[in-house]
Amino acid sequence: METESEPYVRLATLRQLHQVVAELNTARSLADTLQTVVDGIVVGLGYELAAVNLVRPDGDLVVAAFAGDPAAEALITGRVGSRASWDRRLTMGESWGGLRFIPHTEGWVLLEDDVPQWHTDGPDPRFEDEWHPEDRLYAPMYASGGELLGVISVDRPRNGRRPGAWGREALQMYAFQAAIAISNARLRANMQRALVRLEREQQALRASEESFRQAFEYAPSGMAIAEMGGDQHGRLLRTNDALCRLLGRPASVLRRYSFSDLVHPEDIGTLLRTSAEGGRAELRLGRRDGTYVWVSLRNSVVADAADGPRFLLTHVEDIEERKRHELQLAHRASHDSLTGLPNSAELRARLGARLCRRPQSVRATAVEALDAAFEGRPGEAEHEFPYDGYARDGFPHDGFPDTAGAPGAPGPAAPAPAGAANGYGAGHGHGAGHGHGHGPGAYEHHVHTVAPASDVDDGTKGLAVLFCDLDGFKSINDRFGHHTGDAVLIEVARRLTTCVRDGDTVARLGGDEFVVLADGLGAADAADLAVRLRGAIIPPIRVDGRAVRVGASFGIGWASCGMSADEVLRSADQRMYIEKRSRSKAHRRAG
Repeated sequence: METESEPYVRLATLRQLHQVVAELNTARSLADTLQTVVDGIVVGLGYELAAVNLVRPDGDLVVAAFAGDPAAEALITGRVGSRASWDRRLTMGESWGGLRFIPHTEGWVLLEDDVPQWHTDGPDPRFEDEWHPEDRLYAPMYASGGELLGVISVDRPRNGRRPGAWGREALQMYAFQAAIAISNARLRANMQRALVRLEREQQALRASEESFRQAFEYAPSGMAIAEMGGDQHGRLLRTNDALCRLLGRPASVLRRYSFSDLVHPEDIGTLLRTSAEGGRAELRLGRRDGTYVWVSLRNSVVADAADGPRFLLTHVEDIEERKRHELQLAHRASHDSLTGLPNSAELRARLGARLCRRPQSVRATAVEALDAAFEGRPGEAEHEFPYDGYARDGFPHDGFPDTAGAPGAPGPAAPAPAGAANGYGAGHGHGAGHGHGHGPGAYEHHVHTVAPASDVDDGTKGLAVLFCDLDGFKSINDRFGHHTGDAVLIEVARRLTTCVRDGDTVARLGGDEFVVLADGLGAADAADLAVRLRGAIIPPIRVDGRAVRVGASFGIGWASCGMSADEVLRSADQRMYIEKRSRSKAHRRAG
């Protein structure tokens, strides 16, 4: 600025200032904007040197752009000055409006700080407003919130004088516009980075969704996504091909159901207990043909988005073969391999499950009677000692073990309807004895098992144990071999099974010994059953075109609480031998 008092000079300077300010908004990047700022100062405001010191994230200021001297630019561009040193300079300088001026007479105290600077030696000023090479002029740039963005430093005015009021106002206004341009450039840069990051995240999300889709659709085991919460909780939203093939239903049909609609009625409780994250269960699901398949379910919760809907991802694995194998192993462990009947261990388990440790006839002591009275259990002192739920052989008393699901395994003993043809006589009720609960607890369901007082039918119904030993079986084995003997045992087992009720148990102890458990019988009923069974056994049995015959001896024992399973079987065995010895050898074969 040659002469600031001349209006035409001010107008020309204003035009240049307008031009360089317009160029600030055309830069595309932050680096271009910073370089445009310093170039505009050199071109439009009449300074030979200009630098932009930009505030870094850590607070220090770095020389981010320089114009006017390539040597100085190469020397100080990229160098950093501490925030403390810059704050000191901005506070100690003379205030020219928004500018800070430090004359050369005071600048010597700054020679040892770490602010990057470029200056040359020169003579002392010859007049009052002459610019000295060591004079320093700074124009701070602030964001709209008052945050310091950086500092513009200028040097060497072309007219050799310190700027007057017009020059100061122009530099201050330019710094204000430069701050806006830098803020906008930063905003654009941040937006561009955000857009790039968003695009990368979307690409990663699309890749992840595609990976999940392929893993879901082409998984070798069943997969399903179900709604979680709300009125449609559990409804299937999506199923893969493996699950559709497993259940024999297309995906469009499965979307009408939830797992609770498909699960076996006996497994609904298991499903409800595991319908949560991390839940696992083994249960049966219904196929389209009405059959059920054993599956293993494993659940995990998937959120659609932050605070968005949650879905239940269920992995369904076909375990039908494993379950069948497990049932086969369980059946083999509890059943005779030749006849398929319950074996000795299973028989003792079923028998022992019906027997508690104390018989009903045993009275409580006087002390126990008093305890029962004070505990509000009237009548307990008139019965046996407290039942602890275990028979003497250690089997828990909760009815017969549940082996009905195993192939060929008879279920727990059940009463035959009155007058039924296979009920061994009309009106045979269930479970002899009196129901007796020992206060609130798990044993109130126990019904004591008692035996008839004698072989004369006195109306008492009990659990009859018929011990059967085949007569003449050894000679068949000796004459015709074990193959024929095995065939005879298989046929005898079949005939015994067909002659008893569905709830009765026919077991093979080993060799040619069989045991029948029949509940709800009186003495006459048990004797009639023995006759029926003997009559079923004695008809000829054809093996390989040959007819062979065996007889049978039966001993009838009675199970009652207070006895162990072995004691019950031993009693029936002894009665069988008594019955066998009482009949001649010829009569045994004839039945």
